[in-house]
Amino acid sequence: MSRFIKTLDQLRRGRTPLENQVVDEFLAGRLDRRAFLRHGSRIGLSAAVMAGVLKGVGIDPVGRALAQEAKPGGTVRVAQITPAGAIEPVSVYDQGGLLPLQLVGDFLVMDGPDLRLRPMLATSWEPNEDGSVWTFKLREGVKFHDGRTMTADDVVASIDRLADPANGSNALSALKGVLSKGGTTKVDDLTVRFTLDAPNGNFPYYVSTDNYNAIIVPADYAGDFEKTFNATGPFKLDSYTPKVGLSLVRNPDYWDGPALIDRVELSFYAELQPQILALLGGQVDMIQQVSVQGGQTLLDNPAVNIIRLKSNAHRQIHMKNKGGFADKRVRQAMAMTLDRPAIVKGLFKGMADLGNDSPFAPVFPSTDPNVPQRVKDIDKAKALMAEAGMGSGFDVTFTTMQMQELPTLATLLRNAASEIGIRVNLKIEDVGAYYGDAVPGKSDWLDSEFGMTDYGHRGTPNVFLSAPLLSTGTWNSAEFKNPEYDRLVASYIAALDPADQKAQAGAIQTLLLDETPVIFPYFYDYLSATVPNLQGVETTAMGQIFLHKASYT
Repeated sequence: MSRFIKTLDQLRRGRTPLENQVVDEFLAGRLDRRAFLRHGSRIGLSAAVMAGVLKGVGIDPVGRALAQEAKPGGTVRVAQITPAGAIEPVSVYDQGGLLPLQLVGDFLVMDGPDLRLRPMLATSWEPNEDGSVWTFKLREGVKFHDGRTMTADDVVASIDRLADPANGSNALSALKGVLSKGGTTKVDDLTVRFTLDAPNGNFPYYVSTDNYNAIIVPADYAGDFEKTFNATGPFKLDSYTPKVGLSLVRNPDYWDGPALIDRVELSFYAELQPQILALLGGQVDMIQQVSVQGGQTLLDNPAVNIIRLKSNAHRQIHMKNKGGFADKRVRQAMAMTLDRPAIVKGLFKGMADLGNDSPFAPVFPSTDPNVPQRVKDIDKAKALMAEAGMGSGFDVTFTTMQMQELPTLATLLRNAASEIGIRVNLKIEDVGAYYGDAVPGKSDWLDSEFGMTDYGHRGTPNVFLSAPLLSTGTWNSAEFKNPEYDRLVASYIAALDPADQKAQAGAIQTLLLDETPVIFPYFYDYLSATVPNLQGVETTAMGQIFLHKASYT
């Protein structure tokens, strides 16, 4: 023990008070290994220091698994959903478009499956005292596919482009109120400073793989990404046919060394079933995402490898504060009609976590597990309807899209609502019609009184807390406006200390259970499928697939 104390003193030397505070939280037992690695990486605590602390208390810093001998070369053929629009860093908003971006491009930071941040184009990062300014050191010698060297100028231009409202950037859903145009500045060729709109304890996630628009492209990028796919990633363009597929070859000049495989072939599909047939028929080697609904033939097949990640991906069921849902007691009653354990068992074969009507999924370290779980209670729901003067019920249209299990869940919800007199008419559209232009007045998603949409995984709950629920949120389909909620979210986002984050999280969870603008029924596991001899694949629950270390055995 004395030897560890001496080593710990050495590890502490030169660390900031915030970094040492996270170490103390772990040693005091208030953070487990996963939370320690996650919080430490968030504030820039080096991997070497965290490994030293873990080793000192007898914990293996990394999970170790023996891989079979890799065979260099070959092609990985991936089946994925068809991109909804142009594959373009500023505008991409869908899972189909984000995978091609990620395969050819890099981010400043990598958010791994365990929500722990790892260096990518940035080698380190640190906040100022209150988290309002973050400084990132960049990797030296990184080259774009056209041979030019990446510098801070490219990073500043890339992020500033996303933060500029004039560009209609999809990333504004994350960056609005966090980082404005002009807030990203060059310190020197290998240092970038982010001056934020307000303190933000989770800012590195905003420039990580979490923000799938945030690949770094040349400063002089002119908006024609599909012509060259010029970025810094491990694979570069061979050929591209819109709506059909994308062919990529290994980048021999990649900063982390050339990939083991020679090529990646992406094939675009409108639906899951043809992808399943292609995998089972030997036409592809991997499927980007497999849903339990429709994918059972793969889940039960011993000849298929399923990659399963716990995630915070979910569905949001919004109820506008008007009409039949104007009284929060009616919204509470609707939420009480759902048998969540039965839904998780029936729709996901248990491969999901219960939702509790807030964005705080069990995978988030800041989630307060002491907030009571909402359960089905028809008697109480009927009593609430009566108290709100809605004992005879009302008619309402429920709008959602034709995607994965959403139509099935919509039917379950309609049947559940009927138990308390809410008469639901289902309106199920194709994805394009549902989202529309994704702005109020031009989107069935945002304009519907009662509806359901899909939200992909994130490394922090910040976007989920902001875009759909803040008074100024860009995706506020519930039209929820609550000054106390806005204040609590600002405090949560600003918090650097893990204990402060959890305290604010508990208050937010409690408030949303009371107001219930949105129902979060579950957080589902993210599933991908591969052939059994493909190894070294790393996926994220956002739909990204890292193939740099992939190979065949």
